Amino acid sequence: MSQKDNSGARNSGKEVIIVTGSSGLIGTSIIKRLSEKYRIVGLDNTGYPFPPKEAECVCYDITSEASIRAAMERIRYGYGDKITSVIHLAAYYDFSGKPSPLYEKITVKGTENLLRVLQDFDVEQFVFSSTNLIYKPTSPGQKISEDCPLEPKWDYPESKVDTEKVIREKRGRMKAVLLRIAGVYDDEGHSIPITHQIQRIYEKQFTSHFYSGDTSHGNVFLHLEDLVDALEKTVERRKTLPDEVAINIGEPETPSYQDLQETIGRLLHGQDWKTYEVPAPLAKAGAYGMNLFGDAFIKPWMIDRADDHYELDISRARTLLGWEPRHRLLDTLPTIIAKLKEDPTGWYKENDLELSAALAKEQEARKD
Repeated sequence: MSQKDNSGARNSGKEVIIVTGSSGLIGTSIIKRLSEKYRIVGLDNTGYPFPPKEAECVCYDITSEASIRAAMERIRYGYGDKITSVIHLAAYYDFSGKPSPLYEKITVKGTENLLRVLQDFDVEQFVFSSTNLIYKPTSPGQKISEDCPLEPKWDYPESKVDTEKVIREKRGRMKAVLLRIAGVYDDEGHSIPITHQIQRIYEKQFTSHFYSGDTSHGNVFLHLEDLVDALEKTVERRKTLPDEVAINIGEPETPSYQDLQETIGRLLHGQDWKTYEVPAPLAKAGAYGMNLFGDAFIKPWMIDRADDHYELDISRARTLLGWEPRHRLLDTLPTIIAKLKEDPTGWYKENDLELSAALAKEQEARKD
């Protein structure tokens, strides 16, 4: 089943790119960018929103090799056998941290199914969206290169490590690029850890003043526009890239948790946000308690990883892709928070956050 019939697309002269997970935030953005130069086909599950109008949507079930084969036969009919690049974004992700068989079924086996079917096509390049979380955490000032040890700590990054292995073994003649991507955000927020941290400080929640890890540690982030730039350059430079390569994609500086707390506090309330480090056992007990009486954002599993620190060495991306991020999270926070202040209800909705009763009442009063 497809969104539209692209009769004549085979002879349009543009090269073909397939984007899996095409209706997601990243998929939508890369389709809009690449559609100026390429013919784009989006693969996504039945029932998901259609990708942008710039792409044809072909529905499929990535857990079924037969379904993938049917989808690819539709692509063969409309576009031919030659595919310039497959940008593989589809994967399972659950921020709750709970184990799930879907990591194996969708991310690992689903990718294996896709690679098996692609062997019947002339595919020049396969691009996989991996994550920086596959690496062993480091310390402030110590950057992680692509050759550093891997130490995934939960199911999501573990599934990415397993899938990278599958790609190496099953890629056949396709060139493979493993993009190890930092946590993505944009001008609206659209990053679960960032938007929840903003929410806690905006609402002056008691828990916003406490952290169970070293506040000088932090995670590395990446603006969506910079990721789209990296993906575009990965496709453009496909002929000069090695047959198989991993590339870190992230901002070169990692803001600490304390940096974020102070910046968000100043932007929202005009003052640094006082933050106290709490011993992990006490923090974990508190998290268990909060989750007993509701679905609190802070989960006990997060306490175990609060000390993890990631800084990326992006010299390979500079050399091979000619890529350098143009944004920095600390510089973008004023834009994100300005949008929150302008329309709190809309910002909460955009970021899938629940408006507290007090805040909802305040917004209603402002309308009146």
